[in-house]
Amino acid sequence: MDKKALRKAMMERRKNIPQEERKEKSNRIKERLFSLELFKKANFIFTFISTEEEVDTHEIIKESINMGKRIGVPITLSKEKRMMVSEIQDFASELEIGYYNILTPKKEYIREVDPEEIDMVLVPGLIFREDGYRIGYGGGYYDRFLGGIDSVIKIGLCYEMQLSEDIPIDTYDIPVNYIITEERLIDCKGNKK
Repeated sequence: MDKKALRKAMMERRKNIPQEERKEKSNRIKERLFSLELFKKANFIFTFISTEEEVDTHEIIKESINMGKRIGVPITLSKEKRMMVSEIQDFASELEIGYYNILTPKKEYIREVDPEEIDMVLVPGLIFREDGYRIGYGGGYYDRFLGGIDSVIKIGLCYEMQLSEDIPIDTYDIPVNYIITEERLIDCKGNKK
């Protein structure tokens, strides 16, 4: 199957996870992330803001801010085909529905941050391989962004059912270092093909 067909099939499967189950799995993923030494040491975390079907990052963001961590979220600059990092300080008041129907910072709360300040990136995806490669949503935004910040720890967040070894890789694809599911932490270095 090509990436487009794989995307469509996974979106359909993921949509069928009952909301209560999704919430419980997301909570286990959050707890696993918070227990990581890498997370505890990270000062600035760049994360996607989840949609309803994705692993919930809303609680990760709120709790991380409460812990005193700096949190950056993406602003999609579609004309330039890139993402900008904007720091948020209050989840409840600083966001609105934006591009692709995803929460994004309101104009008055855009605080651009140099990607060099980032310690850790929480990466979304539809399908992940255990060696860290992934199929995203097809815009290439994360691969372009991650290509410019090599030394940063990249952690993919997904449900166990989103893992598959059967996905094609392109030369521009950037793998994550770790994957966290509701069942385990995968060190992708140990799974290189």
